[in-house]
Amino acid sequence: MTPPDLRTTEAFANFLRLSAQIGNDILKTQGAGGNTSIKSDGVMWVKASGTWLANAATQDIMVPVFVEPLVKALRDRDGRAETSTDFVVEALNTSRLRPSIETSFHAALQSPVVAHYHCVNTISLAVLENREAVLADRMARVPDLKWVSIPYRRPGTPLAREIDKAAESKPDVLILHNHGIVVCGDTVEEVAERIDRVTEALFVTPRATGEQDVAALLLASSGSGYHPAEDPCSHAPALQTVNQDFALGGSMYPDHVIFLGTEIGTLEDGQTAADLEALRRTEGREAPKVLIVRGKGVLLSNSLTAGGEVMARCLAEVVGRIIAGERIAYLTPDDEYELTHWEAEIYRQALDRKSAGQPA
Repeated sequence: MTPPDLRTTEAFANFLRLSAQIGNDILKTQGAGGNTSIKSDGVMWVKASGTWLANAATQDIMVPVFVEPLVKALRDRDGRAETSTDFVVEALNTSRLRPSIETSFHAALQSPVVAHYHCVNTISLAVLENREAVLADRMARVPDLKWVSIPYRRPGTPLAREIDKAAESKPDVLILHNHGIVVCGDTVEEVAERIDRVTEALFVTPRATGEQDVAALLLASSGSGYHPAEDPCSHAPALQTVNQDFALGGSMYPDHVIFLGTEIGTLEDGQTAADLEALRRTEGREAPKVLIVRGKGVLLSNSLTAGGEVMARCLAEVVGRIIAGERIAYLTPDDEYELTHWEAEIYRQALDRKSAGQPA
């Protein structure tokens, strides 16, 4: 028997509006990052893998899954919990897409409405070595909300199992180390209100920078496979020494690795992007997708999709908010390898390239 179709309800319409609102705020969500869900009658509607929350109100991007069997699979370490495709309610799945790679943790959380997003303010605090003390101080500003911090695990079932450990306590907010935030509630309206309050509590004022030198960047990228970042805010890593140091120190969160790679490059004085590309070819090494031209701005590879371009903005927003002098808990080489060799992310990247008209 086909479960009731939640899409005909006002609650679902409100859910889509909130999803789109989160997706259209670049300080909360960048590209295909983040996901939302709503549960009713044993079925959970969750954002499809590779789609953009920003399109929730205008495109069919939600996938229905059966909750209980998925949670059982997660707890039984059944491999089917990784993609969640075996738990899709096919009779209602008009999008014909795969559920989000993070569907299993949405199912494990008991709240009817869940919003997960990559808030740049949260990330700038959740990458610190002393994050527990800093986060506790910030979350004390919303004392009525129960919150927990979740250690870094690869998205998918490793992260879902960590979240499942905390799910029984019914937290209102979960802060994911090196990743982002999850806000839970009984209704869409409650989650929206909590998002506003938590956003204010975790807000960090970004460092001021000068302006990018467009002429110098055009000269540096001439004849190469690079172009100056079109978004003026994306140049922040190159326009402050502190920002540069944080950006060049390593990878801080999963989508950085997936869309920008594990290396941010720099151009030496007098070196052009074409020079760097030629050098990398002779070394048999791939050129970085992002190049910092110190004091001038940022160059991006022409191979980057729209999803990659907004991840450059995300990097700028994060490093510009990390307090000078703080120590960062960067992802390890093993963490990076897990992300770059993960089938679910390969699928998501293929969707991103397809949307940009590139070969999948």
